[in-house]
This record gives sequence, structure tokens and C-alpha cells, in this order.
Amino acid sequence: MNIVVCIKQVPDTTDVKIDKETNTLIRKGVESIINPYDMHAIEEGLRLKEQFEGKVTVISMGPPQVKDALKEAISLGVDEVILLSDKTFAGADTLATSYTLARAIAKLDDIDLILCGKQAIDGDTAQVGPGIAEHLLLPHATYVEDIIKIDQKKVIVKKKIENGYEKLEMKLPALLTVIKDINEVRLPSIRGILRAREIEVPAWNADDLQIDECDCGLDGSPTQVVSVQTPQINPEGEIYEGDAGEQAEKLVRELSGQQIF
Repeated sequence: MNIVVCIKQVPDTTDVKIDKETNTLIRKGVESIINPYDMHAIEEGLRLKEQFEGKVTVISMGPPQVKDALKEAISLGVDEVILLSDKTFAGADTLATSYTLARAIAKLDDIDLILCGKQAIDGDTAQVGPGIAEHLLLPHATYVEDIIKIDQKKVIVKKKIENGYEKLEMKLPALLTVIKDINEVRLPSIRGILRAREIEVPAWNADDLQIDECDCGLDGSPTQVVSVQTPQINPEGEIYEGDAGEQAEKLVRELSGQQIF
């Protein structure tokens, strides 16, 4: 079984700061990591490989420093990695990103399954995975918490929804986006770490993917960030002391702006 996993390198912090002039994330001075949900996608790919044999290929789009994330994937046990890096890819929204990733996947032979994390923690759109599937005209399922059954022709998954779950069956090839409940991520092995140090990460550009500049990066992005605002946190508060009934009435009165009799 040949599996592709798409990952993203993201800032290792929940305290994300925004450049007010460019409306982009300030990444300088912030350590980068593999998106946590994507780590579970890698793990699930490795487990399926161990069960059915085959190959796991990890793809990521970004600047040259994304090679560090791809080398980490190698240390976990994946077989091949590919970096998609070109100045024309910069500034891509989810549509342009999914299109570029789909073009790269289309260059690979005999892909049975594509795995992605449910979303990236820096954007939280959850759009890239389904976007890849749409570009490749593949069936897909999101928020997958368990692969119930899989063979060479079909996959049955358990998809998490608000009040329970759905059980879905799809023909392969297909794309799945996974949540953290699906598995526990393994640690890198010594052998994997040594292999990651030696490997030369291949990089594909726009010419390698045979796509026009107008289809990727900013030019291929129909959506743009017009403005970004950081929520203002007000730590001030008021403490009500005394009889619980009286204070509850006072609180309701304050919240509703109406006198309660």
C-alpha cells in the first residue's frame, strides 16, 4: 500500500503574533514544529505500512527550512520526503496550497491513500485536505478517529461528528483527515535519526510540477487577509460577596439591565 502524508510546519506556540502591515504571522524568533495533527497522520501512515507493507511518502510545501520538518518525518520511519518550494508558492491561501500539493501527488505513481491532519494550528481552516481531494477528484472523509477496515479496494472509517460519529465506506484511492484520537504518536528511533542526518531532501519547484505562476501563491489565491485583530483580554472583574440569593439576583440584574422583583 502506497501512502502519501501531507504535513505543514507551524509555529510552536499558541501566542501567535501578527504583522499589522502584512497581515501575516510573525515567525521570527519562534521555533517551528510539525503541525500536531499531521504527526498523527504520519503515525497512521506508518501503522498501515507495517500492516500491509508498501511505502509512506511525506510532502510539505514551504520555504527551505521546512526540510527540518521533513527530516523529522524520516526519523519517525517514513520512506521518502518531498519539499515543494518556490518563491511563486509564497502567500498561498488554502485553495492555492491544496492545488499545489495535489499537483505533486499526481506526479507519484499508484497512490492508495492520502492522509492529512484535520487542520493546521496556525490557520485552523481545515480546508487543505478536502481541497486536495477535490483537485484530484477523490472521495474523502474528515475528522477520522478510526480506520475500522481497509484493504486494497476500499476503506471503512469512523468519522467524529458533534453528537457522535458516522461510519463511512469509500473506494480507494481516497483521502482522510485525522484527529488526535486516532493513535498515539511514536518517538523517533536512533536508526531513523541517523538516516535523517544523511538524507538529502529533494525539492520540487513550479517547473517540476508544470504549473503556471498564476495558479499558485498569491496570484492563485482568490482569498486575501484584509485585516487581523488580536482579541483584547480584560483581566478586570468584580467579586460579589454576601448572601448567595441576593448576589445571584444582583448578577442577573447587572446582566439584563432590568430590575428583578
